[in-house]
Amino acid sequence: MIEKARTMLLGTAMALSLATGAAAQSDRLAPTGRWSANQAGQAPVPPMGWNSWNAFYSDIDEEKLMASARVIRDSGLAAAGYRYINIDDGWWLKRRQSDKRMVIRTDNFPSADIGKGDTTSFKPLTDRLHAMGFKAGIYSDIGRNSCVQIYTPQFPNQPEGTVAEREVGLYGNTDRDIALYFAEWGFDYIKVDGCGVRGLGAEADAVRNGTYRRFDPLIDMNAIGRTDIPVVKGLFQDVADALKRHNPDGQYLFSICLWGSSDVRSWAKDVGNTSRTSDDITSDWSRMLTNFDTTLTRALYAHPGSWNDPDMLFIGQGDFDANHMTEARSHFALWAITNAPLLIGYDLRKATPAQLALFGNKALIALNQDPAGHQAVPAYLSDDVQILVKTLANGDKAVAVFNRGLTPMKAVLTAQHLKMRDDQPVSLTDLWEGKSSSFTKETELQVAPHQTLVFTARGARALADGMYVSELPGQVNPAADGIVAPKGDPTINHSIIPWMSTRGAGEHPQYAGWGGAQADRSPFMTPLRVAGQRIDTGLGVLANSRLEVRNDGATRFAATVGVDDGATQRDRPVVFEVYADGRLVTRSAAVHAGQAAVPVEADVGGARIVELVARAQGDGPAGDALPVVWGEARLLR
Repeated sequence: MIEKARTMLLGTAMALSLATGAAAQSDRLAPTGRWSANQAGQAPVPPMGWNSWNAFYSDIDEEKLMASARVIRDSGLAAAGYRYINIDDGWWLKRRQSDKRMVIRTDNFPSADIGKGDTTSFKPLTDRLHAMGFKAGIYSDIGRNSCVQIYTPQFPNQPEGTVAEREVGLYGNTDRDIALYFAEWGFDYIKVDGCGVRGLGAEADAVRNGTYRRFDPLIDMNAIGRTDIPVVKGLFQDVADALKRHNPDGQYLFSICLWGSSDVRSWAKDVGNTSRTSDDITSDWSRMLTNFDTTLTRALYAHPGSWNDPDMLFIGQGDFDANHMTEARSHFALWAITNAPLLIGYDLRKATPAQLALFGNKALIALNQDPAGHQAVPAYLSDDVQILVKTLANGDKAVAVFNRGLTPMKAVLTAQHLKMRDDQPVSLTDLWEGKSSSFTKETELQVAPHQTLVFTARGARALADGMYVSELPGQVNPAADGIVAPKGDPTINHSIIPWMSTRGAGEHPQYAGWGGAQADRSPFMTPLRVAGQRIDTGLGVLANSRLEVRNDGATRFAATVGVDDGATQRDRPVVFEVYADGRLVTRSAAVHAGQAAVPVEADVGGARIVELVARAQGDGPAGDALPVVWGEARLLR
């Protein structure tokens, strides 16, 4: 029955993948007048809490979990916003075959023994957590088997029993398991991994020796072209639908964990509340850089309700332990300003006062939890120093100046980075020291190795009567970003994967985000340029794209539009259109490569959603050959 359903799903996906041509393109670009990114579940701000994996891997039990929960409560971290206590892999014993009900490992979670034999329940545990003011999270996999079973069989607390009893993942049981975990057991959060649809092909040792059943991989981490994206998306959409059915009050959070594979850039923001952009983080500095880089340039793909997730915090161990607090502070600050989930991954029974103070830094937490939901946008990028700027709900800016390297660096912060006037003073507040300073036009900062300086900034805005759209990434959704063939992002730091060491040829890009929509840069991270003129502010995206923009009271939209100088398809013109709540309000003439940018302006007063559509004229896909520019795109009052 399950295999028949899977065959039908694969057939449906193949049919969908064949839907090419002008009709399919027109459908993607058709204005809807609505916001299509996910709004279901409870994630108006990034989730904060604790997860068992980085601290204990699969060696988790009730006492370890409750001990960290008590520290969070008693130290004041709960009051600071850490509300989720999440169990990761290692909790399950087996799947009972008579009714497919999951059985909990009661030797590790004694409160799950409710005196009914192998009918166990996490309800006593979630009740305790709820009584302490917390929310509770659980873990599963989209396949039949979990990551620990497939990739770390030496880890403790492996599921037991027959082959079928050890199939503890959601595949074939999604609705049943979600009902159990949420409606009966009372969980509020679920992390769903994807190992079970990736690592059990015919060649896998665990399949050849009969440990697990064969599952032809849907995901190939080495080749996006060999990944069945529609089927993978469909499986996670099934989980999202089940969560809505069994949580009619909407009180849940859905964490998608596909490590940047399966073209999650294009669809996870529409399905879940958080989406992993990278493989697992480790306690190594270089690995942290890799994970950070997968979200660094994805600001337009994160919004209230759907956040980029570079994985859990690893503060407390390795390069981020008590002897490396500079690195720990950078790790925390970078996650905070890019709106990553703040999930502690440490045995808090061992935490030092300095570590607890870092986790509880109210000023940095406020950046992460700012209700406007704008992920920081890179204002300056290099392999040495990076400057990130985030617009706050009160109109101020937050700025992080990050030294990635091993030598002290001088960094110049300018008013232009902040989109503030350079003839008026800009005031800075240091969020580590609390000290205030000011500058006009620019200021030079000394940044120690691996240090991240963090400030809030206030000054006269360069645009006095509105906001540049690139300052508001949380209000922009690339409903269609023009990418035809997803490609790995070559700009992500290539680190050694600890579990692989230097075996093989080295790590390759896995996040298929190359060519995605960008704030203040082209889709390929170059400065915006049209007909030889640099444009400092705007949106860079491929042609045949549609951007949804939430309008917060603006009456006018204006921009100068053109074909980016990086276009290689030089003979194909582009028409730019602006819609207000689905109604066309302005359309440009056809614009060619090499032609000066042309102004567009439209009345958007009263509209909730403004849509920016760039249509390549003529037949066939444009793809990465035709980047375009919405220069100085702005919402005016």
